Amino acid sequence: MSDPVIAICMLGLFLFMVLLGFPIAFTLMAMGIAFGYYAYFDADRMWRGYERLMSKGDVDVLTQAQAWIDGLFNNRIFDLFVNQTYSVMDNEVLTAIPLFLFMGYIVERANIVNRLFSTLNIAAKNVPGSMGVAALITCALFATATGIVGAVVTLMGLLALPSMLKARYDRSFASGIICAGGTLGILIPPSIMLIVYAASSGVSIVRLYAGALLPGLTLAGLYLIYVVVRATLQPNVAPKPTKDEVPDLPALKVLWMILTSFMPLALLILAVLGSILGGLATPSEAASIGALGGLVLAAAYRALTWQRLRESVYLTMRTTAMVCWLFVGSYTFSSVFSYLGGEHIVAEFVQSMDLSPLMFLLLAQLIIFLLGWPLEWSEIIIIFVPIFLPLLPIFGIDPLFFGILVALNLQTSFLTPPMAMSAYYLKGIAPPEVKLTEIFKGCMPFLAMVFVAMILMYTVPEIVYYLPELLYGS
Repeated sequence: MSDPVIAICMLGLFLFMVLLGFPIAFTLMAMGIAFGYYAYFDADRMWRGYERLMSKGDVDVLTQAQAWIDGLFNNRIFDLFVNQTYSVMDNEVLTAIPLFLFMGYIVERANIVNRLFSTLNIAAKNVPGSMGVAALITCALFATATGIVGAVVTLMGLLALPSMLKARYDRSFASGIICAGGTLGILIPPSIMLIVYAASSGVSIVRLYAGALLPGLTLAGLYLIYVVVRATLQPNVAPKPTKDEVPDLPALKVLWMILTSFMPLALLILAVLGSILGGLATPSEAASIGALGGLVLAAAYRALTWQRLRESVYLTMRTTAMVCWLFVGSYTFSSVFSYLGGEHIVAEFVQSMDLSPLMFLLLAQLIIFLLGWPLEWSEIIIIFVPIFLPLLPIFGIDPLFFGILVALNLQTSFLTPPMAMSAYYLKGIAPPEVKLTEIFKGCMPFLAMVFVAMILMYTVPEIVYYLPELLYGS
């Protein structure tokens, strides 16, 4: 077999191993080293030292064995693996990840979300589907602060779902609101997913954040419109709250509740995001501000305990290690894949299809959509999106626009059966009467909203480009 064919076999074998359930990061590293050993095999280099040793004459058996082992490991793939590991750990863009994660985990444990949901529920009581609207806004704000889908869906499932069910909301409708709202954090800045895409693609993270803001708010707006319209047309799915469920409070008291619950978290997010977009701080510096602000908020709400701090640090390190080792494995795998000619054969195959830019975009997004069934967003961004990146100049597609489109698309990976992780997160903590099929059913309308947002973004690209061009020029 030729090297390019071996590269395609390498990719196919990787997908097969992932579907069998092997850990993705270590599978990437193992396959990168195994196929790299073949790709960089150089017999002269390997045995040169051994032959030089043997030419000296009488050498003991132990020394011969050591020289033989050294020869086996004298392959450039090991140099590549070490260099890739160092380059990942030295990547300044990635240093923002643990800081944003720490901010999210601290905010999650600060009991802010409970206050926020209660306040918004009271403030929106006259809006159709008021509790759903409050849940969506809470999800969006909390998801933006954390960027951790599982944490948002789980916490909101524990907090908002029982209240919505008690208020006689349709189970599918209520479940879909929480699942969809919880995924917004991977799109709306400061998004960890966009940091990972920036590190993979070389696109400026600052421009990515500016480009993602309006699409993220557009998607959240579409979710809210759907909730209000459906609650208006079908009042039985979201009945109006009674006075017992949502008490009448004086306007000043409601305003005070908003100031003490909504505003602190909103100001923290605006300070972090504003310092990045305004050029006042790098993403890493802004993430440091966010982490410090999260600690201050937790202390202000008297929720900062040693146990919560230790849990936040542990979860931050665990998630950061997962992302970093994914990068190490992906860089090693993709380097070997490219060296064997895999990227070249993929590019030739795509070009032979004579696709228009629109058809290429549709094909790429369809593949990413399908990959979202068995894989998480991190694996898709780190492993598979780089396969498309060299093809973008061929079709005249801006990698910034492509990245935002991918970020929108990956919302679907959390909502699409059979591997809709948001649905499984919610089912894990939902009351027994809430069936998984009902959660899937509730996610489908929000899935349609994602596709509407993608169509809007393609037909009106100014949604993506307006803020980057306004702030930084074209």
